[in-house]
Amino acid sequence: MAGNSKIAIYGAIGANTLIAIGKFIAAFFTGSSAMLAEGIHSLVDTGNGLLLLLGIKRSKQEPDEMHPFGYGKEVYFWSFVVSILIFALGGGFAIYEGIHALQDPHIIEDPTWNYAVLIAAMLFEGTALFLALRAFNKSRATSGNIIKNIIQSKDAATFAVIIEDAAAVIGLSIALIGVFLSQQLQNPYLDGAASVSIGVLLLLVATFLAKESKGLLLGESANPHVIASVEKIMKEHPEVKDWALPQTMHFGPDSILLVIEIDLLDTMELMDAENTMEQLRVEIQLQQPSITQIYIQSANNLGT
Repeated sequence: MAGNSKIAIYGAIGANTLIAIGKFIAAFFTGSSAMLAEGIHSLVDTGNGLLLLLGIKRSKQEPDEMHPFGYGKEVYFWSFVVSILIFALGGGFAIYEGIHALQDPHIIEDPTWNYAVLIAAMLFEGTALFLALRAFNKSRATSGNIIKNIIQSKDAATFAVIIEDAAAVIGLSIALIGVFLSQQLQNPYLDGAASVSIGVLLLLVATFLAKESKGLLLGESANPHVIASVEKIMKEHPEVKDWALPQTMHFGPDSILLVIEIDLLDTMELMDAENTMEQLRVEIQLQQPSITQIYIQSANNLGT
């Protein structure tokens, strides 16, 4: 899954770097507020991609005394930082620049640069979004509504790229409409309004990403299908009479902690009980490889 995330991020970084350069050139020659806002947006997205790569790299560190469960949550921390940067730098600057353009409007005399850059940017961003969606589709367990799957996903790096790229495509569309209407109607206020709209879009995207990253940082449980799989294993074992609700927590996209208390047959000896619990651990990890830490506790008074 990490490899898929990196492919999506590399694609986004490459696209955003080229797009940012083109947008700044277009903004310089045309004076478009919407183009300048989009240039800042792409520049922030480039930096965000680098931060997500840093998070993936740091999450691969081996567990140590200070972090016995590893560093998997580094990905979630850096995803949260990305949401803050989108909010403050992307959304904040776009709104500021849009308000400034509304206060001092200028007609875009020749929008050729803008059209060329925006259309090229939409192609680049569309490609990056396609790569991110393909990586995400390989990692998710279920099909269906993409928003629902993002909310349920634990792969913060990939869904952060999807959200960013989707926002970029929508933002480019807003900028293109703003530039076109501003030039066709000879109304410079529309360009500034487009910049403000892009800013509002980025604020909404950043808020959504922050909410999802915060939940993962605080320790979200595994998806329902993972828990159901564990309970099915318990149900199929004749030595297990009952069990408590499995307690799970994600320490990374592919690292889940499982703690479960089980009630074994009263006639079982201590050695048989230990063998049964070891069999359960093996079966759980075979069916759910993402469960990397398993703690099974017996509710029985064994050996007495």
